[in-house]
Amino acid sequence: MDFLKKHYEKVLLGVVLLLAALAVASLPFWIVGQRGRLAAQRQDIIRKTPKPLTNLDLSMGQAVMQTLSAPLHAEFGRPHNLFNPVQWQKRPDGVIFKIAQGNEIGPEAAVVTKTTPLYLTIALDSVGPLSAGKPSGYMVSVERQAALSPRERSKRSVFAALDQKRRDITLREVIGPPEAPEALVIEFGETSERVTVKKDTPFRRVDGYLADLRYDPEKRTFLNRRVGDRLVIASEEYNIVAITENEVVVSQKLTGKKFTIRKRTEN
Repeated sequence: MDFLKKHYEKVLLGVVLLLAALAVASLPFWIVGQRGRLAAQRQDIIRKTPKPLTNLDLSMGQAVMQTLSAPLHAEFGRPHNLFNPVQWQKRPDGVIFKIAQGNEIGPEAAVVTKTTPLYLTIALDSVGPLSAGKPSGYMVSVERQAALSPRERSKRSVFAALDQKRRDITLREVIGPPEAPEALVIEFGETSERVTVKKDTPFRRVDGYLADLRYDPEKRTFLNRRVGDRLVIASEEYNIVAITENEVVVSQKLTGKKFTIRKRTEN
């Protein structure tokens, strides 16, 4: 007992060193065991059969993408007044009115009240003098009411000989006896169009229209207007570029923008 009392520190140190030696000696075996356990866990994870993936719900994302890809339709025109301040104007009679929609003035406020057809008429007037039993030609009258030039609109006579161009027409065929033809086939030089002119029935077709227009904001009327005529509406100048039975198309002189004025039936 005296030995232990005198040397207990040494004994305690020896026990600690012995335990440390045992721990160091057992460490390789512990490492091998840990490696085996980790390898087993890795194999369990690798060999594990994953569950099949379910169909993903992409409807929300697709709806968002569709919304983002759709163009933005922003309406800044009338009747919205963010960029279109409301205007007021005075009529010739002194009445002040509001321009809310934008069509209260200008060509959109005009109407066509009447259209009159303009005809192209070709008639066989007479047979020319006979030469060797055959006529030298035929007297044909041509009237172009829709011609742009005023002097071309009046009725004029043309002496037409077979296959000889006279002004802008050419006689291409005589139907029936030459001295008493039943009809003539006439060709127009500008378009090479052929028409048949019967002896007792002139050829007649609509080639254009005259138009009467009314512009109520200024209490003005425009009568017998043709293609190419000029209109002054709301202090702006417009040219008539086309006239049909029910519409007049005008072009603004400064910008070239076209407007269609439609016919209104009078009550």
